[in-house]
Amino acid sequence: MTKEDKQLHCDDELGICGLSPEDSLTHPRYKKKLELYIFTDPLCPECWAFEPTLKKLVLEYGHYFSMRFFVAADLEAWNKGEARQNKEQKNLAELYEATASRTGMSCDGDVWLENPVASAYLPSLAMKAAEMQGRQLAGVFFRRLREMLFVHKKNIANEEVLVACAETVGLDIHEFKKDIHSHCTAKALQCDIKTSKEMEVESAPTFVFFNDCVEDGGLKISGVYPYEVYVDILKEMLGEVPQPSAKLPLENFLRKYEFVATKEVAVVYDLAERDAEAQLKKLVLQRKLKRIPVKYGTFWRYIGE
Repeated sequence: MTKEDKQLHCDDELGICGLSPEDSLTHPRYKKKLELYIFTDPLCPECWAFEPTLKKLVLEYGHYFSMRFFVAADLEAWNKGEARQNKEQKNLAELYEATASRTGMSCDGDVWLENPVASAYLPSLAMKAAEMQGRQLAGVFFRRLREMLFVHKKNIANEEVLVACAETVGLDIHEFKKDIHSHCTAKALQCDIKTSKEMEVESAPTFVFFNDCVEDGGLKISGVYPYEVYVDILKEMLGEVPQPSAKLPLENFLRKYEFVATKEVAVVYDLAERDAEAQLKKLVLQRKLKRIPVKYGTFWRYIGE
């Protein structure tokens, strides 16, 4: 059995490709009651703005559900004439700025004016290539990829940027470079797109919750809603009131995620942003954090004990 045969598991009925359960590096020791499909787009500012809510949901209720990311980018939409693309780049710059102002998660629209991303195709392939090394590392890679785009204004359609991201999160670079151009990865991406169409996903982000009863269909929700909506969905799907995990101590949270926005800390810990910033500044004085000002708000990098 070749590496590609071993790693790629395709369900032709659902149109899903990826690591087979027995080959996943992060295969759980027990089956969780729910599975959450997250349909996302690496260039989507709303998907990025959902990060604080997703972190909170995972930390409080992640013991009830596993997650799987699917690329739902409209890849064909990028094959346009230069004039039309230039116009849309200006529109995207405005969208990023508006999203940042509204949500508090920095999305620097200047990337579309200074260092525009020519296509969503290569970053989407990179996401699937990262999954070949396990969903956990892939999740870290996807986060780092979006930091490069939304915070640092990097062109994530540039292969050098993708490789640098892969290296910083600990992926096997040789395998990643090979996988990003492999037929296996291209097929996995096409399966994601097929799944998106079959589940009638029309926008990103879209979330589909499944329980362990095969007769029940999934519950689909498109767009971003208040945190309580997702908790109510968990309650409905579980048939019981879910019990949240105890909150991580703040320093443990920062150590776990390494680079976070004030907004993320505020959402996870139910704080006003000014109160979250006050707590974070104390850790800066203790030389455990580095403050990173960005166009909208502040990020914080954990630098150790």
